[in-house]
Amino acid sequence: MISDDAWRVWEPLIEAVRPRGKTPPRNLRQTVSAIFWRHQNGAKWRSIPSEFGFWWTAAQLFIRWAKLGVWEALFARAKNRDPALGMVFLDGTNIRAHHKAAGAAKKGDSGKSRSDCQALGRSRGGFGSKVCVAANGRGKALSFTLTPGQAHELPSAMALLDALPGAPRYVVCDRGYASNRFREDLWSRGSRPVIPPKRNELPVSCPKWAYRHRHLVENLWARLKEWRAVATRYDKTAASFISVICIAAAADHIKN
Repeated sequence: MISDDAWRVWEPLIEAVRPRGKTPPRNLRQTVSAIFWRHQNGAKWRSIPSEFGFWWTAAQLFIRWAKLGVWEALFARAKNRDPALGMVFLDGTNIRAHHKAAGAAKKGDSGKSRSDCQALGRSRGGFGSKVCVAANGRGKALSFTLTPGQAHELPSAMALLDALPGAPRYVVCDRGYASNRFREDLWSRGSRPVIPPKRNELPVSCPKWAYRHRHLVENLWARLKEWRAVATRYDKTAASFISVICIAAAADHIKN
């Protein structure tokens, strides 16, 4: 169960974004605790301990709020507590999908388009999804993109930056983002690119003191993947999976 101190932080954030129905949800703290427990442990919904109430209450609330974008709105509330845009880090990771993640129904589409719609695809790492993040100078998530596993990280970069409230002073990325056009786009936005060149490219300016901090975004992924439902994708739909990521990222913001 979420502790009293933690619930004093979570409750106003959840109350600000939850849908307003004729009657408020009953035992909301208990239900949210069940949702968190399930995603932290990567367990089946039916495995939720009885102390958290009926498992289907938590499952239905999570799925309904995921479709409505409530969990993404919750993450937006949590991250606005500390934007810290002086330095922004971009990085992506492949998330392997559990076999239960396949098979989301979508009438009238082929299997391939169904997978693309749900951000599932096959890469060297297997069947899964590619998740990219923009993190601030304190190593906290600011925005995410979700694409099929075979997608490259670079096309998601602008979407990550467009979701920020302003242009950061420095944008720090690894060699996967090395592109002269991307560097030019960053300069035009008022941001300085900190991207080392590929081995077959001519040298470019890349301040070592700034690149040295790139471990902050790698540490962020390590913390997020402590949630087993982030480290492995169990959800069939893209809306549900991005919601899990948003919950984990919101919890990471609230920790400090």
